[in-house]
Amino acid sequence: MPSSTDGARVRPAIAPGWVAAIVGVLTSLGDGYAAEPSAAGSVVTVAETGDGSWLLQRNGRPFVVRGVGGTTALDVLADCGGNAIRTWDAASALADTGGRPLIDVAHAHGIAVTVGLWLGHERHGFRYDDPAMVEKQREAVGADVQRLKGHPALLSWGLGNEMEGPTGRGDGAAVWREVGRLAEIVKSLDPHHPVMTVVANVNPDKIRAIRDHAPAVDILGVNAYSGAAGVGDALRRMGWKRPYCITEYGLPGPWEVEHTPWNAPLEPTSRRKAAFYNVTTKDILADGRQCLGAYAFLWGSKQEATATWFGMLLPTGEKTIAADAVSEAWTGHWPANRAPVLGDVDVPLAGRHIAAATTTRVAVAYRDPEGDPLTYAWEVRAESSDRREGGDAERVPRLVEGCVRMERHDGSATVVAPAEPGAYRLFVTVRDGNGSGCSDNWPFFVDP
Repeated sequence: MPSSTDGARVRPAIAPGWVAAIVGVLTSLGDGYAAEPSAAGSVVTVAETGDGSWLLQRNGRPFVVRGVGGTTALDVLADCGGNAIRTWDAASALADTGGRPLIDVAHAHGIAVTVGLWLGHERHGFRYDDPAMVEKQREAVGADVQRLKGHPALLSWGLGNEMEGPTGRGDGAAVWREVGRLAEIVKSLDPHHPVMTVVANVNPDKIRAIRDHAPAVDILGVNAYSGAAGVGDALRRMGWKRPYCITEYGLPGPWEVEHTPWNAPLEPTSRRKAAFYNVTTKDILADGRQCLGAYAFLWGSKQEATATWFGMLLPTGEKTIAADAVSEAWTGHWPANRAPVLGDVDVPLAGRHIAAATTTRVAVAYRDPEGDPLTYAWEVRAESSDRREGGDAERVPRLVEGCVRMERHDGSATVVAPAEPGAYRLFVTVRDGNGSGCSDNWPFFVDP
């Protein structure tokens, strides 16, 4: 694959009328929302202010993204001070949500939407040197734009997500030339909303390739975790002079933390997660020169190393202390009902090798800021054996039945280690009965 350092730095010329021809085909694809903004539509612009700073405006008013990645509990998000979500594909924006498309529900709650336009990944088998695959993808992108470009909740287009690959230099010219061409198609179909492309962190080679091959991209979206607060300074050192947005951020990922001797990542405690989200949100938004805002990850829950690592909501829907922490960073005050806060921990098996069938008494102490009575649920699961990269779907580790023999209302429990040797985690989930909760876990290993 050619790179931006092999002499292929001049963006290839596009044949006259090429974009117009593509647009002509795409405009015939299906019915959608109004093609031009109306009283119900939106117009979003991003422009340089004259001193090297950039301003995002929505319907003529400045708009700083206080967003999340996720598609659920949008009423809770609005109550927390959020004003935007991003999806990874257009299908998610149109997904049925209580009898209405998600994007309609977002609009009803005053939430703007960056609609993802999914692009193929070479690591998944997509080939940017295959004309048939490329053409099919162009048609799909255009059809999605036609379908959604007139919706009043639309904020911007998220063109791809880490399609350059989550590892390596990410400077393949073929990928970025096609991203540039797709950006032109999207802007021809919809001149009223900016196009953002989303990458996995940044490096000089990747930034040079985007600058050289995809100048039609309006905003650079960056997924970053432990280094999210430093992205703006890094981009400026790399010569990026245009606007950017942090499109995924939160606590350090499983690839960035210490591991046990048996290679289980040590998930930060719920309190540490809250601190990461709060401080990082404030640091990101403090860059008023080029940063247009940020999307915290993840407004929901998913299995990624564990079932709780990135989830700002419990799988049962309660908001966590991470959501509270982001809300405080956005608004300057905590939500009316806050999640339980972890205090003392007495889990002797944490990080240790133990014998099969060992009985251990464990205890945690959580404080509820409003004094709500708390309920505790303990469980043991096998350590994940299906670790993937780039956020690819993972299988949920199996629940080991019969390990928790006694749970008490004071946050203590009796745990019996599994009989089968191997790596496990002990989880506790705490709920306040009023829509907030918390979860923490500790890895351990059962010896043969």
